Amino acid sequence: MKIYTKTGDKGTTSLYGGTRVPKYHLRIEAYGTIDELNSYIGLISTQQINANSATTLLKIQNELFTIGSMLATPQDKETLKSGKERLNIPKASANSITYLEQEIDTMNEELPAMTHFVLPGGHQTVSYCHIARCICRRAERITVQLSEEVVINEVVLKYLNRLSDYLFVLARKLTYDNNIEEIPWIPEKKK
Repeated sequence: MKIYTKTGDKGTTSLYGGTRVPKYHLRIEAYGTIDELNSYIGLISTQQINANSATTLLKIQNELFTIGSMLATPQDKETLKSGKERLNIPKASANSITYLEQEIDTMNEELPAMTHFVLPGGHQTVSYCHIARCICRRAERITVQLSEEVVINEVVLKYLNRLSDYLFVLARKLTYDNNIEEIPWIPEKKK
């Protein structure tokens, strides 16, 4: 398989099924941002983290690839009526969301309660988590916007929302695993 096809040289690309759209199309922006997020999660997984977190991140990367594929596949009225999907891969499901929630709960059991908002940073890996969290929120915003124009499986939106929560809690967990103090956000009082 050749990497370059030259079919996008004029600024368009194909969705799954062959429909050509401009490369700035909102659907491309949505799954492109998912791809960016997936790359950052890959970066986090290469850091010195515990085996469970590394396993969870790999599972998340696979889910994000699935979600990107789902976003790249337009749903037409006939497909929706028949209930048959064009994309023949496993779909993100409620189980995917439950898995993230369980991981969040497990990490939270080891963490002190939050008393303030925390500033991102303190350690390189923690910072990567916060960058990934921000990209996840952007992907969610773009996908919500796309959902106002086309049908998007609601699990995709829920998953992205929960994933940003997971990444925040993972950042906190890695802060504590590395014996770093969280930096609370304490607004300066106006004089």
